[in-house]
Amino acid sequence: MREIRVLMASRPKMISDVIRNIIDRQPDMKMVGDVVDPIKLLFATRQTSVDVVIVTPLKADGEPKICSHLLAEHPQLKIIALIAEGKTAFLYESDSRKKQIDEPSADIIVNIIRELCGK
Repeated sequence: MREIRVLMASRPKMISDVIRNIIDRQPDMKMVGDVVDPIKLLFATRQTSVDVVIVTPLKADGEPKICSHLLAEHPQLKIIALIAEGKTAFLYESDSRKKQIDEPSADIIVNIIRELCGK
């Protein structure tokens, strides 16, 4: 069984560390990298063949601009944007409207990743 490959793109280090810890505890998931710079995110996505990218936008109401670039280049990619306040997350997929996830707990995020990747 192939592991679900996750790439983290988060500026607050604490959020990055928490997400990494959650992913590392999952037997069917692997954290393949952690980048901060949007340009590095584009390169890392190309080089690592990731399934899911988790980003944390700087503004609670702002859509990460990088999402449209990533999905145009990698239509199979799934992107989860975690809002730093922790009350909401958004799911971005190619050919789909963004979906809001209210009260995203660790279990909910892990289950969403599994559902997105067909596990």
